[in-house]
Parts: sequence; C-alpha cells; structure tokens
Amino acid sequence: MLQLAVILPTYNERKNIALMVERLDAALSGLAWEAIFVDDNSPDGTADEARRISLTDPRIRVIERIGRRGLASAAIEGMCATAAPVVAVMDADGQHDPALLPQMLAAVTSGDWDVAYASRFAEGASTEAWGRPDRVKASGLANRLARRVTGVQLSDPMSGFFMLRAGTLRADAHRLSGVGFKILLDILATVDAPLRVKEFPLNFAARMEGESKLDRTVVFEFLVGLYDKWLGRIIPTRFALFGTVGAMGVGVQMGALWLVLHLLLGERFVYGHWSSNVTFNVANTIAAVIAMSFNFVLNNELTYSDKRLRGFVPVMRGWAKFAMTCSLGLLTNVGSAAALKAMGFHDFVAVIIGIVLGSVWNFALSSKFVWGKY
Repeated sequence: MLQLAVILPTYNERKNIALMVERLDAALSGLAWEAIFVDDNSPDGTADEARRISLTDPRIRVIERIGRRGLASAAIEGMCATAAPVVAVMDADGQHDPALLPQMLAAVTSGDWDVAYASRFAEGASTEAWGRPDRVKASGLANRLARRVTGVQLSDPMSGFFMLRAGTLRADAHRLSGVGFKILLDILATVDAPLRVKEFPLNFAARMEGESKLDRTVVFEFLVGLYDKWLGRIIPTRFALFGTVGAMGVGVQMGALWLVLHLLLGERFVYGHWSSNVTFNVANTIAAVIAMSFNFVLNNELTYSDKRLRGFVPVMRGWAKFAMTCSLGLLTNVGSAAALKAMGFHDFVAVIIGIVLGSVWNFALSSKFVWGKY
C-alpha cells in the first residue's frame, strides 16, 4: 500500500534525475513510495529522462507542464496528483538530503505533528557544504522578512523541503496562491487552523550537477509571494503587478515625451505648455509606443513570468499581440490626452488621465490574448 509520494519540481535537471532516484531508493528502503517529477517543459530533456527511468521503475512518475511555470504551482500540482496519504516536497538537485524522509514520515504519521520540515537554520543544521555564504545571508534576510509579514514563526519558513498529509494540502489547495518561490510559507500562511510543525536540522549541500537557477526573478517572486499573502485578497496580485509596471511606464512615457519634443523636435516648453498641439500629439504617440514596448518587456519577465514568452519569434509575436490588444487603449490614451489638452488641461495631467483610462482595457485583453489561451 502506497505510503509516501515525493514531489520534485524540476527545470533543467536532466543530469540529476537518475542520481536522485538512487538516493531516494536507498533512503526509503522498506517503504512503499513514489516520486513525481513535475517538470516545466525543460529544454534539456528532464522529462524524457524521468520517463526513461519510469519504464523500468513504476515508482517514478512524470508531469510535464506546457505553457506554465513556477515552483510553487508545480509543487501544488504534484501533491494533488497522488493517491499517497502523505506527500513530501524537495528539490531534485541534491541539496536536500533524502535520508531525512523516513524521520519526517514517522513524525507526520505519529499523529503528533501536522507538518515536518527541514531547516537550514535549526540547531544542528549546517550550510557549510553549500559553499555560498552570500546566499546564506540572503536566505536569513528573506526568512526574517517572511516571518514579519506572514506571522509564520519558524527558523526557516522559506524551506523547500517539507512533508504533510495529502488531505491537509487538498483541503486548502484552492486557497493557495501558487505564487512565489516557496510553497511551505504559502501553506502555513493560508491554512486557518494552526498546524503543528516538527523541525529537523538540515545539512544543506551543494548541487549534484548543473547550475543554480536562482536569479533576480527569484527575489521578485519572493516579494510577490509576500504581497499575495498580505494584500492579494484586496487587490489581485496579477493586476497589482500589471498596474505597477504600468506606473513605471508612466515615467517612461513622460521621459520619452520630453526627449522627443525637446531634443529631437526642438520644441519649447512655455508656461506649462508646448508650443504646438500637432507636434505634441505626434510626440505623445511616439512616447506611448515606447512606453507600451517597455511595459511588454517587464510584464513578460515579471507579471507573467509563469507564462513567459521565450525566443525571438515568440517574443516578437507576443509584442505584436500586445500592441494589437492595447491599440484601443493606446487610442484612448492619446485621444483623451489630445482632447484634454485642447480643453486647456496641463500637458502632463492630460497624459496621465489618458494612461489611466486605457489601463484596465490593456490588462483584460493582454491577460487573455497575449499570455493566455484563446
């Protein structure tokens, strides 16, 4: 009878799959287990490698996700895809020690604990083998910030190595944001009833093979996750991100407008107005297109990072779709600004009002036709 499912979200981990299966087999000897690799369509063939192993080892399963990305959502999808009564989440790169799994399973099945997790900062833990003191400091800072914002008081709430009953997860899976970098923090901050948590010290190791995929977007995803737990129920996270990028685009449009009028066209700014309405309209159109392109790039990298467009052709096609779906918003933006300027409004006030009027339209259609499905 199946006792445990180990969920391993992956992206470009082909070289580590066989090594991880060997370590799981050694650590979980005598237990009925399965491993589910949830792969975000890795270009290095990670899913194919897992499928190859599964042909001779039925304990190995693969979920290959197309068109969506993200560690948190991958972990949720994997945990909901098993019939095992207990689920564990860990990295596939070898930094998490599978030898802890039997102890964690004993704690969860004892009835005394709801969650077992491995902490890099518990007494007896070590990060020396990791060899990255800079990231140890960064992780400590992230943990302090996470505790302050969410109220989750653990030594390492950002841990990606934990275990709980599958029923506990499924009961609140619909309430989890699936946003951010660490799912444990999401679970503990979402479940209403306090969960009894057992902590295990972890000797955090270096990767077995390959390179770390931690980059600046991970920092962004972490902050997004905190925002979602703090204010996400008031203002939807995706819309807030889209609006933040749009606000940055306002600055870009203002700067581009000034550059085009003053430096390229030599227009003079007198008593709060540029000298020519026609020149202003042309320059504002150019500035709006520049700002729209800026917004597309940032939304693709940040707001829709889980659906990010990659490659020259997909990016250019996405930009074209973004331009098309925002065309009415662009017309509203420029047209409103022109009308308000003709009515005597200050130039910059007219531009800002035009931007606001087009923003909701841009978000709705962009979410559907650029980064979504028809």
